[in-house]
Amino acid sequence: MSDRLERRAFRRDGLAIEGEKGGMLFDRICDRAHWCSKEVLHPTIELAVEIAREGREGRRIGTLFTVGDADNVLAHSRPLILDPLAGHPDEVKHITDPDLRGTVKELAQLDGAFVISDAGVVVSACRYLDAKASDVDIPLGLGSRHFAAASISKVTQAIAIVVSESAMVRVFDCGSLIAEIIPELWLLSRYNIQLRAPFTEEHVSDLAVLVKEP
Repeated sequence: MSDRLERRAFRRDGLAIEGEKGGMLFDRICDRAHWCSKEVLHPTIELAVEIAREGREGRRIGTLFTVGDADNVLAHSRPLILDPLAGHPDEVKHITDPDLRGTVKELAQLDGAFVISDAGVVVSACRYLDAKASDVDIPLGLGSRHFAAASISKVTQAIAIVVSESAMVRVFDCGSLIAEIIPELWLLSRYNIQLRAPFTEEHVSDLAVLVKEP
């Protein structure tokens, strides 16, 4: 991992979890996925956690990210509106760029998914995922956004990350839920864990990360 990414940190109410520690927190997710670029997946999960914690304009919001296999994801999706990221150079659309991350937080209020390439470029936003997969493994009670995430991770090589309006973050790979991230520990007593056993559970500061065992 580059020095730039090592220095990244979660920030909330002026507090920070150092990027190295935060990165270690997500190593198990990378280890569980069928492929992983830590330099791309880690900052994407960090951003998802920030959105889950902060919401926007005083309300919780939900959104979806796909990471990797961007061409296939684009082929299995369509724009809901004129793409707000179209026409901008790749060098200003990397997932680690602070300005881009702020833009993503604003665009997350709109419907649709963000598509991120293997190289970490956010190539498109506000995409409707058209993937149809009949054999996905999704727990009962999860909604259409989670089904779309499971399906796109089944029909492509992408990993899908969902931020739910309940502030939970879930990761799908190969059509299955492989991890849940609880951005505030008090939520553990409020929401049912959807990840099926066996799974591991780790805490860092006020984060809990649950990862399904192979």
